[in-house]
Amino acid sequence: MKSLITLLATTAAFFPVYAFQLPFSLKLPSFLSGSQLPLEAPQLPDTTTPIRIAIIGAGAAGSSAAFWIARGKERCGLDVEIDLYDKNPYIGGRSIVVFPYGDESLEPAELGASIFIQNNRNLWRAVDEFGLSRTGFDEGVDDTMGIWDGKEFVLTTSGGGLLSDWLSKIKILWRYGWKAPTRTQNLVDTMVDRFLPLYSPAPPQWSNISSAVSALGWTEAVAETTAEYFDLHDIDKRWTRELVEAATRVNFGQNVDKIHALGGLISLAPTGASSVKGGNFQIFEHFVANSTASVYLNTTVKSISHYSPAGPWVVESSAFDKPRLYRSVILAAPFHQTNINFKASLAPVPQQPYVHLHVTLLSTASPAPNATYFNLAKGSKAPTSILTTYDGVRARGGPEPDFNSLSYHGVVQGKDGESRVNLFGEQEWVVKIFSKQRIEDAWLDMMFEGKVGWVYRKEWDAYTVLSPTVEFPPVKLAEGMYYVNAFEPVISTMETETIASRNVVDLLLKEQFGAGLCKQPSSAEPAGDASPSTEENFVYGWDCPTA
Repeated sequence: MKSLITLLATTAAFFPVYAFQLPFSLKLPSFLSGSQLPLEAPQLPDTTTPIRIAIIGAGAAGSSAAFWIARGKERCGLDVEIDLYDKNPYIGGRSIVVFPYGDESLEPAELGASIFIQNNRNLWRAVDEFGLSRTGFDEGVDDTMGIWDGKEFVLTTSGGGLLSDWLSKIKILWRYGWKAPTRTQNLVDTMVDRFLPLYSPAPPQWSNISSAVSALGWTEAVAETTAEYFDLHDIDKRWTRELVEAATRVNFGQNVDKIHALGGLISLAPTGASSVKGGNFQIFEHFVANSTASVYLNTTVKSISHYSPAGPWVVESSAFDKPRLYRSVILAAPFHQTNINFKASLAPVPQQPYVHLHVTLLSTASPAPNATYFNLAKGSKAPTSILTTYDGVRARGGPEPDFNSLSYHGVVQGKDGESRVNLFGEQEWVVKIFSKQRIEDAWLDMMFEGKVGWVYRKEWDAYTVLSPTVEFPPVKLAEGMYYVNAFEPVISTMETETIASRNVVDLLLKEQFGAGLCKQPSSAEPAGDASPSTEENFVYGWDCPTA
């Protein structure tokens, strides 16, 4: 994937956009929101509403929500307790790593959310603030790329030198023309320009998603498919259905005639992608460590009740023998995947489908995939980053590709930076495959010519289905209950989860405590932290505006 990103950036000078991510994999519950009320109240330890907030979910949204509340507490002088619950035994939710061969002395591989870029200002700032180290995405990987339609490569590019780079540009211009990358650049630039005000000293704030989409100028982009949107902008159809679709399939597992245009634009992420050395989950661990939250992992939240508008929220969980009372609750996990019994009258939350994905991580001593599988001459070298298009099926009735993407992700190496070899003294590479179906061992053996070492498989509901829509879930489910994941049908990345949680925390603190994430400044007193001298470096939430 690196070569596609590099090529797009150098050909069309695309702005950086956003990172990819994977959600929880949980079973759908049998209940429906908003209808079930308790027949009998449990024995409560007290009827007094405490100054305490529950956060359900410790992924990017929940961990950052705890952090934002802690910032608001400090700035506004609030005395608020925070309890953070998660059914998993770890913090990070959609960000998780695995170690080749289960050996923790080796560098881990990202199983879920993989990258972020400098315009992801919350994550970028967190890495700096928490003293973490960034590493370039897929550093040291041969950046040859191909787009496979199930029968042939519709485009291949070659890395490794100025000449091959220019040849790749010529291939793109010859196949798609100059207008396609130029007009796409303009669309991406516009989208980024509309996104960046979210970090400004006076960012858009919202109590419903439609107003946020409107404020950001994204109404058209979320109401049309990527194919429709690009066609209306007179962009070459092959470009959209081959190159752009290759990006939407690897980033969100969806085709351009299904995914909305905002998802398509965000999929066109260019150079500069980074990850945290040792795993992106560390950002979210640090969010929690720098909050004042009490953390309850391996914990099942069984039910959430509310017996009167003025009374406390009642949370029953496996962490406590008795119900625990809260002033407010933040739901930071997909509503219909929590299996929580909501014994309260809530605003209805529509079902949100997810893309079911198989992730296969492996190590191989083969420096490239089997060329003959791709109908290349035996002895030739296949690309090491292979993206796919559905257009061979759609336009020509050909076979569907066996996978969404297949990418080499660097050599297997120790944390000391030294490459490790297998029992035969061969260097190995880490490979990641996304697919709709399970990739069997026999297929792997064929693809990597019998040189497969370690294999790790994960099956989960990977991405929000980003269908065109003008209707969104409620941010506020009831008085004192807020839903971060309401933003997911617009877009769901590590970065946007932190933005959606920041908005929810600001809304909660204002409505429940008359405060906010930033203290309102007086003429004689600046608010919150010392702000950067230029708006370019300002990140709302991390920084607060001065008087």
